[in-house]
Amino acid sequence: MEDKIKNLKENANRILNEITSTQELEKLRVEYLGKKGEIVELLKGLKDIDKEKRKKIGESANKLRDYINEKIEKKKIELKEKEYELKINSTKHVDLTVPININVGSLHPITIVQKELEDIFTSMGFTVEDGNEVETEYNNFEAVNVPKFHPARDMQDTFWLENGQLLKTQTSAAQNKIMRKYGAPLKAIFPGRCFRNEALDASHENTFFQMEGMMIDENVSISNLIYFMKSLLSEIFKKDVTVRLRPGFFPFVEPGFELDIKCPYCDGVGCKVCKHGGWIELCPCGMIHPNVLKMGEIDPNKYSGFAFGLGLSRLAMMKFGIDDLRLLNGGNLKVLKQMRIK
Repeated sequence: MEDKIKNLKENANRILNEITSTQELEKLRVEYLGKKGEIVELLKGLKDIDKEKRKKIGESANKLRDYINEKIEKKKIELKEKEYELKINSTKHVDLTVPININVGSLHPITIVQKELEDIFTSMGFTVEDGNEVETEYNNFEAVNVPKFHPARDMQDTFWLENGQLLKTQTSAAQNKIMRKYGAPLKAIFPGRCFRNEALDASHENTFFQMEGMMIDENVSISNLIYFMKSLLSEIFKKDVTVRLRPGFFPFVEPGFELDIKCPYCDGVGCKVCKHGGWIELCPCGMIHPNVLKMGEIDPNKYSGFAFGLGLSRLAMMKFGIDDLRLLNGGNLKVLKQMRIK
């Protein structure tokens, strides 16, 4: 039996060295690791071996299985790299001197709004950071003061992955990493795509875009928050807008606020976009909770800060006069071309 294990290992190595395609590699995997493969047959034969030798032979067979599996995975990576290289080398070179047809495409309305916001915030000293779309449970919830079994989790119907991670439900998921990256003081914004299992209507989508921002320094107060929000809205809408600030609950800020904008479609009378309330929720915000600062390795006794979350999708709706959020994700070019940059 030991000689058989040794021969199987030598044969597998020899075949692996000769393999030149992923199809051949898959054939080898089935032959050795499949349900009716050599390793399974080897393990079935253990019942006919003396009890004293069975454990040792079994361990050798399992080590062989792991060895072959590891070799197959390495070979798979090697073959894929070669395939990519062949594709690149076979691709025709692009002539960079050919004039560009400016009518080929245009920026999406959400991208337009995002770029405008980034310009506004960078002019005020903010850095622009990227966030992950797939996040850990810790970053998405616990690091922003939403521990396990906290009732605030029921407010977000989350898409979970089989590996225990999730599609981020909010751009706040990047707060902890950015605080650990820069420390204090800091001023940063981080736009990104978020996901929630929402019922679709004129103002809700299961895939939407947000922009998170935060400022942390000594003696930062609510007055600083109000100043930045007013400066932002006046720049993005190019006109005065009516807003209101009301108390709101968010576990990662204390105190927390909801910044609403008067509905531009019905002028506050009530319509389907504002759900007949006259106001559209635009910007949840507040002073960063001391627990969140601690988890970000920032001393809450020395520093304070504010955080806010902007709905880029809703901002695009109001900026371009779109009355249904679903149009932004619908891919209808006739609609989207009307908002293109000239």
